[in-house]
Amino acid sequence: MKEILKKVRKYEIKIRKAINLNLQGSYNSIFKGTGLDFDDLRPYNYGDDVRVINWNISAKQNSIYINTYKEEKEQSIFFLIDVSKSHEIGNKKVNKINISKEICSVLTLSAIRENNQVGLICFSDIKEKYIKPSKGISHGYSITKNLYNLKTKSNNTDLNKLINFSMNVIKKKSIIIIISDFLDKDYMKNLISMSKKHDLILIQIFDSQEIKSSNLGIIPIRENESNTNLWINTSSKDFQKTLDKTFKLNEEKIYNESKKSGINYLKINTNEDYIPSLIKLFRTRNRYN
Repeated sequence: MKEILKKVRKYEIKIRKAINLNLQGSYNSIFKGTGLDFDDLRPYNYGDDVRVINWNISAKQNSIYINTYKEEKEQSIFFLIDVSKSHEIGNKKVNKINISKEICSVLTLSAIRENNQVGLICFSDIKEKYIKPSKGISHGYSITKNLYNLKTKSNNTDLNKLINFSMNVIKKKSIIIIISDFLDKDYMKNLISMSKKHDLILIQIFDSQEIKSSNLGIIPIRENESNTNLWINTSSKDFQKTLDKTFKLNEEKIYNESKKSGINYLKINTNEDYIPSLIKLFRTRNRYN
């Protein structure tokens, strides 16, 4: 655990330095979000966002007024981590679940150091672990320890159950970071609904082994809906093409739907250094939020 915490602290410092250096050396929050408090009213000017028009006041004053807001200095941040068995793909040291835990731990420390509240939900097709949001460096280390000591109870994934549970638990507008391979079906509608209430970041983790089938000959694959075995010839070129196409379509769907809904999306390969990708993501958020 000491080596893990040492590595996490090193990466967290690297991300923070890179982001602040890029933004002219002034301190900027890595987790700059869209959490806003009402501040005042002022007359509408051409180009203002029509979504902040205060229609009640405008009607009374016979002129258009808009609400002005100030950014909340304290954010509530939730990490939703997929710990299902599909995340164990890769070798023992570098697989999807280990990279997910590392990223969560690094960003948790960053959030804690900015005096934010941080909560954690680990999921498969059930709630595997829930830690209520709190502050303080000891709380940040506790999240990391709980993540690495967690023993998953279920082999399956159900993103809809995760989203429904999270929406019931997370009442206040928060930054929600979901780390998963997103290998599930029919969850995007609920994910978009979540994004309308919360500031959503999706981090999709994948491993190159997933899209390179081993030559195992004819093997049975369980079909969940019919609860039967399908016999698949993994040696055939058609199977490899279908596998490639399935992963590509899934990735494109997540990317396109995220872009349309204003959701931040990041894809991370377990075989690559994820730090530059995280830095790029949070630089972009600082620039546009």
